[in-house]
Amino acid sequence: MRQMSVLMGAMLAMTGRVTMLGMARWTDKGGSYRSVQRFFQTTIPWTQVMWAFFRDHLHQAGDEYLLVGDECVVSKSGKETHGLGRFYAPLWGRPVSSVALFALSLVNPRERRSYPVMSEQVPSQEGVNREVKPRTRRKKAAAQSSAGRPGRPPGRRNSIKTEVTLTPELTRIQTMVKQFLAVVDQRLKLTYLVLDGHFGNNNALQMVRQCGLHLVSKLRHDAALYFPYQGDNKRCKYGAKVAYDNLPASCWQQTIIDDGVHTDIYQATLRHKAFAQPLNVVILLKTRPTTGAQARVLLFTSDLALNWSQVLEYYQLRFQIEFNFRDAKQYWGLEDFMNVKKTPVTNAINLSFLMVNVSQVLLQDLRREDPAVNVLDLKAHYRGHKYVAEVLKLLPQKPDPIFTEAIFDRISRLGRIHPPQPALCPS
Repeated sequence: MRQMSVLMGAMLAMTGRVTMLGMARWTDKGGSYRSVQRFFQTTIPWTQVMWAFFRDHLHQAGDEYLLVGDECVVSKSGKETHGLGRFYAPLWGRPVSSVALFALSLVNPRERRSYPVMSEQVPSQEGVNREVKPRTRRKKAAAQSSAGRPGRPPGRRNSIKTEVTLTPELTRIQTMVKQFLAVVDQRLKLTYLVLDGHFGNNNALQMVRQCGLHLVSKLRHDAALYFPYQGDNKRCKYGAKVAYDNLPASCWQQTIIDDGVHTDIYQATLRHKAFAQPLNVVILLKTRPTTGAQARVLLFTSDLALNWSQVLEYYQLRFQIEFNFRDAKQYWGLEDFMNVKKTPVTNAINLSFLMVNVSQVLLQDLRREDPAVNVLDLKAHYRGHKYVAEVLKLLPQKPDPIFTEAIFDRISRLGRIHPPQPALCPS
C-alpha cells in the first residue's frame, strides 16, 4: 500500500504518458524504476482493494446502487501483450489489434456517477476470428430433412428455457458478478445488473437471475412480443402479437416533446417466445412530425414491478460507465501502459480504474469551493504543489507558512481549465 500511495501521488502530478518509466520520474523517495517494476510484478487482490476504497470513501449510506457492466477495448500494437487479439472497436467501426476488458461499476442514481469496482481481461480467443467459415448450415439442414421424415423427430421433448448452456462470455461475466457479490457480502444491497443490448437475450437473463439479480437491458427494435394470453385455455401462454403502430391506450404512460421530437412511452408485461418468463417492457416510440420519421426503442427488465421511469433511468445511467473508461484512458494510463506480461497488465488496468475513484474523492473536496473543477484542474493543482515542494527544498530558509500557502495557491492555478474564483484565492 505504501508503494501504491507513492505511485498515486506521481500519477496525480505527472504529465505525459502514464507508463512505469513516467511514474518513476515523478516519484519521490521509494519510487525508483526498479521499485515501480516490482510493484507491477506483485499479485494484488484488486477486487478487495477497489471495494474497500469504495466502502470507506465513496459509499453513501442509504443510497441505492446499480451494478453496471460493459466491455472496453484498448488498442495496442505489437504481438506480445497478454490478451492481445482482434476485438471490435466501436470508435473505429471494425476489429482492431487490441486488448479488451469487461468492467463492473457501481452507479449511484442520486449522484448520477459511476465508480469502477472490478475488471477482468477478455481472453483473446473471444476476439474476432479472421477465418470465415463457409455457410453450409442450410445445405446440411436441407440434406437431413430430405433424407428423413419431415416434421418433428419422434420422442423429442420441449426444451426447458430456464436451463440454458452459458457461452464462455456469459460464464466469465457470471463468475465476475458472483465474486464481487461474495466480496460485498450483504454490506451493499444490489438488486439490478444493467447491461447493453448485446445481452438482451434469454441466456443472459438466466445468467443474471442465477446470480440473484434482475436484468435491465434492451431488446431489438423489431422484437416479436406478445401480450399474455387472457382466455380459458391454461396451456396457452401467448395472446395477440404486439403491433407497435397500434399499441393499446391502456399501456400509454407519458408523451415527451423535446426538440420537435414526440416520444410516446408505453409499458406492459409482455412475452417473448425465446424467453422463459414474462418481461416488463418499456416501449419508446419517437416521431418527428415534420418528416414523419419514426424510431423505436425497447427496454426490458425481469422485475415485473419496476416502474417505467425507473427502467428508463436505470438504462440511461448505464452510460456512466463510459465516463469511467474515458477518464481511465485519457488521464490514468489505460491506453499508455507498455506492460506485456499477465500480472503487470492486470495491475496497470486496475490501477487506472482505482485512480478514477481516487480522483472522484479528491474532486469532491475541490468542488465544494468550485463546482466546475474537473480532472485536468485536479492534476494541475497537484502538479503545482509538486513544483513548489521541489523549489522549497532548494531554499536555505523556508518562508513563513502564510507566504508558503500563498505560493502553493498561486502556482497551482497554472494550467487549470477552471481557475479558482478570485474571492477564494489569496492575494
